[in-house]
Amino acid sequence: MTMLGENGKEDYTEDGTVDLKGRPVLRSNTGRWRACSFIVGYEMIERMAYYGIASNLVLYLTKKLHEGTVKSSNHVTNWVGTVWIMPAIGAYIADAYLGRYWTFVISSGIYFLGMCLLTLTVSLPMLRPPACAQGIADKDCQKASSLQIGIFFFALYIIAAGTGGTKPNISTIGADQFDEFEPKERSQKLSFYNWWVFYILIGTISAQTILVYIQDNVGFALGYGIPTILLVVSILVFVLGTPLYRHRLPSGSPLTRMVQVFVAAMRKWKLNVPIDSKELHEVSIEEYTSKGRYRINHSSSLRFLDKAAVKTGQTSPWMLCTVTQIEETKQMTKMLPVLITTCIPSTIISQTTTLFIRQGTTLDRGMGAHFEIPPACLIAFVNIFMLISVVIYDRVFVPVIRRYTKNPRGITMLQRLGIGLVMHVIVMIVACLIERKRLSVARENNLLGPLDTIPLTIFILVPQFALMGIADTFVDIAKLEFFYDQAPESMKSLGTSYATTTLSIGNFLSTFLLSIVADLTSKNGHKGWILNNLNVSRIDYYYAFLALLSAVNFICFFVIAKFFVYNDDVTRTKMDLEMNPNSSKHKAEISQVSYN
Repeated sequence: MTMLGENGKEDYTEDGTVDLKGRPVLRSNTGRWRACSFIVGYEMIERMAYYGIASNLVLYLTKKLHEGTVKSSNHVTNWVGTVWIMPAIGAYIADAYLGRYWTFVISSGIYFLGMCLLTLTVSLPMLRPPACAQGIADKDCQKASSLQIGIFFFALYIIAAGTGGTKPNISTIGADQFDEFEPKERSQKLSFYNWWVFYILIGTISAQTILVYIQDNVGFALGYGIPTILLVVSILVFVLGTPLYRHRLPSGSPLTRMVQVFVAAMRKWKLNVPIDSKELHEVSIEEYTSKGRYRINHSSSLRFLDKAAVKTGQTSPWMLCTVTQIEETKQMTKMLPVLITTCIPSTIISQTTTLFIRQGTTLDRGMGAHFEIPPACLIAFVNIFMLISVVIYDRVFVPVIRRYTKNPRGITMLQRLGIGLVMHVIVMIVACLIERKRLSVARENNLLGPLDTIPLTIFILVPQFALMGIADTFVDIAKLEFFYDQAPESMKSLGTSYATTTLSIGNFLSTFLLSIVADLTSKNGHKGWILNNLNVSRIDYYYAFLALLSAVNFICFFVIAKFFVYNDDVTRTKMDLEMNPNSSKHKAEISQVSYN
């Protein structure tokens, strides 16, 4: 039975979403949390698969492939950096050619192939070096051959290619299931990213406890085989929900449209922009509506780009752009300074999967007489505390603070991000103090060998992991929501890829910093801060350096946030149009203006 809206007409969505065949969709039969349950189900299970590999990767490289501290840490951050830069390519393909759904499905197949190959490499003895003899340090064991290393990393980077098409599109598909123009769905969307991360954390914690324990105590063959099976299950869950999904049609290459604006503006740099913005080039509302896109009114920011819409008689897209195209470019461009300041936080987060875990290998891991905690299980504390924090933030903090700020989100997205950046400074200070304590006990007991276990419980590291989880409640969710929310409708996938790009840059930056610091501090006869033997290293100095770097980064972010101008809410303009009888015929036009 067809549901009718308040006006007696069929209750179609108003945000331009369609079904898989490009037809308008009924709100009552599609989208909302019913559709999101399949999408969230996929993401929760897929995160178990991904973190089943990523969480313990540094220990596989050191224990099985016999790599040193710096080399293994850099291999992890290089791979993770690649995993998070590939979504920029996936978003481009989705927005320009295939759409989000088909880009996701094809990429999932590539992802699965990579997981299968990786499982084979850790299962077949010929594809890994022999195990170390008892009492021999990993660095002194037989190294992996070039072929063994090549096949292992080839599998890892196939996985990275697959995640490039899944990661930027799955969260965007989820957000697309809520119609901004329907008040109830709009309210649900405000909490979407909080609960999105909540369910991701359930999958992640499961991987960082159950799967990591299996890898350490049963073997990596089973420990990697289970994530491979889980990935197949997650893909099937997503496909089952297909009839319920709302989709957006590909709107052309967003990067090409942005480049056209910059080229056109530079080619006409000598021209003056008309005082009256109506003299700038723009096409009719009907033309945008026919393509399922929105028209955006002129704003006063980045006025140099307005030159691209100055009419000169030439109609080439590289000489003349519409006002809407320019405004889309402005919205994406003005987020770049924020993107830059969120790279250092990603460098801080990368320590949880590298040096934080390596610290754990030197401590007493015993719980009772017969049970030892795998060091990588400590990452679960990041996600446990993030899980708790997300619920408290959404159910307690936001309702309380909303009474005073009148902001539906409680505080602005950049305020939330800023709080997280401050907490990252605190995290690295705490990590520095804990490492100083670890080294102090090692010296007091003369336990300075590479295989010596320090008589301190591994749980001494919990505060730095727990605080990281609380900080990520502010940083990670605010970052994802900000880049999606502030991107124009036709560039949402690209906006989401901004968030993943910061993770990529942060991990590559971690590789660079770790290598430079290790190299510089070992010159002129000095033993260096970061050695394969952590019991004589000075990682506390490195953590202090990261704390200082985070503090400087926060100051830069504060200045940028102070002057950032948000895009106005598209539904506010729509309601204004509906209240204006003279403008009611233009309901299809969505004017995104700016406000402080």
